[in-house]
Order: sequence, then structure tokens, then C-alpha cells
Amino acid sequence: MHVRDLFDLSGCTAIVTGGTGLYGTPMSEALAEAGAFVIIASRNKSRCEEWASKLVKRGFEAKGDGYDQSSEDSILAFSERTLEQHGSVDILVNNSVGRSMQGYDGSLEDWRKSMDVNATGLFAISRAFLDPMIKRKKGTMINISSVQGVVAPDFSNYAGTDMTTPPDYQFHKHGLVGLTKYLAAWAGPSGVRVNTISPGGYNPEVATEPFLSQYNRRVFLERMAEYDDIKGVILFLASEASRYITGQNIILDGGYCS
Repeated sequence: MHVRDLFDLSGCTAIVTGGTGLYGTPMSEALAEAGAFVIIASRNKSRCEEWASKLVKRGFEAKGDGYDQSSEDSILAFSERTLEQHGSVDILVNNSVGRSMQGYDGSLEDWRKSMDVNATGLFAISRAFLDPMIKRKKGTMINISSVQGVVAPDFSNYAGTDMTTPPDYQFHKHGLVGLTKYLAAWAGPSGVRVNTISPGGYNPEVATEPFLSQYNRRVFLERMAEYDDIKGVILFLASEASRYITGQNIILDGGYCS
């Protein structure tokens, strides 16, 4: 197979949850540019439809849909609707995340809400689409974790700001890496692959000082990730170019964790 064909997603159906967020936007665009029909889904259906319409106007195949990752009924309805309309799903990108907890002192209720989306809900949507992939013996799932699923938080990055990182985020991002390995072992005998991407800081246009400089001092490349930086790795893991890679966590951090 020609190397260009290894990256071709023509004829594939892909789902990107949280597909209009900071990472979701370039990831859904990358999959569409590679030829996939991309379903962009989150709680905000109108926003997903708006982003999908922009991709369609550029000649790509995309549509927006809505679901609530804290509700199993909503997840199953989304899965059934998608499989009925498209027959199968080849690629699932688990990118949706709930940020109900704001810091260490957050309430336990906020912790529970976070787990409903980021642990229970994530497993529910994974299983809803992974089972049909296993039955077909074809498909790939890509989980979006974080450098905070790899290393402890560096609170000095937040010095002099009103920013911090909450403990639930650290908990479920580490757990996501472990779940990836479990699901890769479960689905591997059927030829279905499961991998994780753990990105570091992103979008220097939004980040403000002194956080930006304090963060970048730890990064080998001395910058945050930019829009196109995640497109290559998502396409690699979604395509046949990575057909012998599963159960892995690819760290996309410019050297932050090294």
C-alpha cells in the first residue's frame, strides 16, 4: 500500500465528541480533510451543527449531533441513531470532558458530577461504540487524556494567577490511560485498536501571562501547542498508518513530561 493511502480515511465514519472545543475543532477538521464522514457531537447540538456546516461548505462530509455524556439513555440513543443512519462507525474520538470541579476545595457534589461524565459516561459511550466494532472486527478508538494523566500538576505554573487545576481532572485523566490499556486488551483479539493522546498546554492565543511564560519554561520547545499540532497524531492513530499500534499513550507535549 502506498504510504499516502495509509492515511486516507475515505469511506470511514468518525465520531468526535466534544468536537467543537479547543482540541475537538482541529481533530474533527483533520479527519474530515483526510476523507472521513465526521459526526461532531456534544451537549451543544447547535454549535456542533454550526461547525459541521462550515466543514461541509469547504467540500467535506460532516454533521452535528447532540447527546449528554452524563446520561446513559442519551448515550445509547445517540449510538442507536448513529448506527441506524450510518451502518457502522470506524473511528471514535473520546474528547468530551466535564469541568464541574474548579479546585481542591470544590464540593463532593461537583466531584460526583465530574465522574458521571468523565468516568461513568466515558465508559458508557466507549462500550456503546466499541461493541459494534468488535462485532465487525474493525475499528479504532482514540481517547483524549492530558499531560495531567501522566505527571503530577506543577502548581508553580499558576503562581501569580487566579488559575489552578482541580483534583478530579488529574484522577480521571490518569484513569483514562489505564482504561485505554484495558480496552485495548479486550478488543485486540477482534482487530480493534484503542489508544490515547495526552496533549499538553494548547492555544497560546488564549493563555495569559504569567501562566504562559511559567508553563513554557518547562517545555523543551518553549511554546504551547498550536492548532495544527494535534492534527497529525489524530490522523495517524485513526488511520491504517498505525494499524499495529494499540494500548499506547502518545504524549503530545513539546517535551513537557520528559
